Amino acid sequence: QVQLVESGGGVVQAGDSLSVSCSASGRTFSSNVMGWFRRAPGKEREFVAAISWSGGTTKYADSVKGRFTISRDNAKNTVYLRMNSLKPEDTAVYYCALAWGTVLRVEASSYATWGQGTQVTVSS
Repeated sequence: QVQLVESGGGVVQAGDSLSVSCSASGRTFSSNVMGWFRRAPGKEREFVAAISWSGGTTKYADSVKGRFTISRDNAKNTVYLRMNSLKPEDTAVYYCALAWGTVLRVEASSYATWGQGTQVTVSS
């Protein structure tokens, strides 16, 4: 069983940058797709980004494309989300998730294990 723990959230101003991390323990996750999702107040959880097991393929939601970068370090069992040019509408709880398999998907149902989330707040 894999456990995921996010860290690095906080309060920033619009235009700032922030990185969040997700560390996995319990077993190696190097063969699985990893993803980031977020849930804003009063909204449904939404896909943010996903990365293949090798890190060579990534996928982003249109709302963050060009501003966010997902990466992973399999040796450290860690996946990262670098967020630049943050906007107030990026305010949400950010969750990392481990997918069932090796295909990049945007549906939350394709992810088997979830972290507890880390709050990111962007003030205007």
